Amino acid sequence: MQDVAIVSGISIIIPNYNGRTLLQQTLPSVIGAAKDATLPFEIIICDDHSSDDSVIFLKEQYPQIKVLVNEVNKGFSPTINTGIFHAQYSHVLLLNSDVKLTPNYFNGLTRYFEKADTFGVMSKIVGWEDDKIQDGGKYPSFHGLKIKTSGNYIPLRKERDQWYYSMYLSGANAFVDRNKLLQLQGFDELFAPFYVEDFELSLRAWRMGWKCYYDDVAVCRHKLSVSIKSAHKKKNIRIVYNRNKMYLHAIHLNSFKRFQWFVQLGFESAAYLFMLRLTWLKSLQQFAGNYDRVIQSRKRLFKAANGKKLLSVKQVVN
Repeated sequence: MQDVAIVSGISIIIPNYNGRTLLQQTLPSVIGAAKDATLPFEIIICDDHSSDDSVIFLKEQYPQIKVLVNEVNKGFSPTINTGIFHAQYSHVLLLNSDVKLTPNYFNGLTRYFEKADTFGVMSKIVGWEDDKIQDGGKYPSFHGLKIKTSGNYIPLRKERDQWYYSMYLSGANAFVDRNKLLQLQGFDELFAPFYVEDFELSLRAWRMGWKCYYDDVAVCRHKLSVSIKSAHKKKNIRIVYNRNKMYLHAIHLNSFKRFQWFVQLGFESAAYLFMLRLTWLKSLQQFAGNYDRVIQSRKRLFKAANGKKLLSVKQVVN
């Protein structure tokens, strides 16, 4: 896919599901931060078939905001992709509806895109009402052949001139180059309704030779998993999370590593069967049932590379 000619500016894309109360609290901060950036901007809210009055509230209180509404509930990836494909500006902030931006949020973030190989940058995430750190930069680790996605780090010294890599950009606040995002065709909708899709998107970017960064000075405030936990039972969350981790490995490990991972997965599944871990077995069933889509995701990545040799997961981590 060729680069798309897009006007310089910021498109802020917020997926929403029954988040009327959250939007009422977060939008003033988002608009304020966007104005402070002194760049053209737009806000796009992608509503995932909410049953509350989110859409009415937005149209009445924020007529300047573009609202895109799903006819059925689709989950995070398909919903936010709609906004990505409608965005008109060169840089996109992918933002959760439960995130507030601090004043001057964008100051210092646009500099990362002075490097042609920058995919995106995320900021530090702290508590909604306190400064307790929820998320920092991401570092990769492995358990056998399994890629762990939960590692965080915080630099000991805040230095504006120091650039820090991040293994992935949190979907709660990822500021990215839209041309590169379009080349990757956005988030992989296989991962709907939620979880791991931000890690997978960032891993695709790294494998393309692009860089993801963590900025420790920019700050946003986040309410933990409000939307997901209010709509889904913990059991279903575990099923989806484990299934999506299986998708991640099957898409990105090379042939030999993938074979080894399947062997490891087989032993793990046998142990979980013995322990009657039914949620794991349900994850495995869904993974196997969608394996044809896993293959298609792998093919799309090679097509996006357009003949360029992709980095392996090992090369990315090292």
